[in-house]
Amino acid sequence: MDSLEELKQKIDQFNKERDWDKFHSPSNLAKSIVIEAGELMECFQWSDEDYNIEDVKEELADVMNYCIQLASKLNLDIKEIVENKLALTEKKYPVDKAKGVSTKYDKL
Repeated sequence: MDSLEELKQKIDQFNKERDWDKFHSPSNLAKSIVIEAGELMECFQWSDEDYNIEDVKEELADVMNYCIQLASKLNLDIKEIVENKLALTEKKYPVDKAKGVSTKYDKL
């Protein structure tokens, strides 16, 4: 299986071959993430059980693709930013207070 860095390189190469990087400003990529996330939500619009998994996979891949491209454009290390956010979230939601509940951290 490819590493995240190898995946990023494949996406970068795909865009380079098509000369699409010029369209991929940070704001355009952020907009694309939201647009594709909306399309992902559409897969579940009328049912939490009756959805097409192939459609879900395609839309989820689109969201992740644009997220990877945005991180690349901003020279961000995906592993680092996700781990940093996870560490912050762990502090906000300690297991002894948050386990099994969906309460927002400031109400725990």
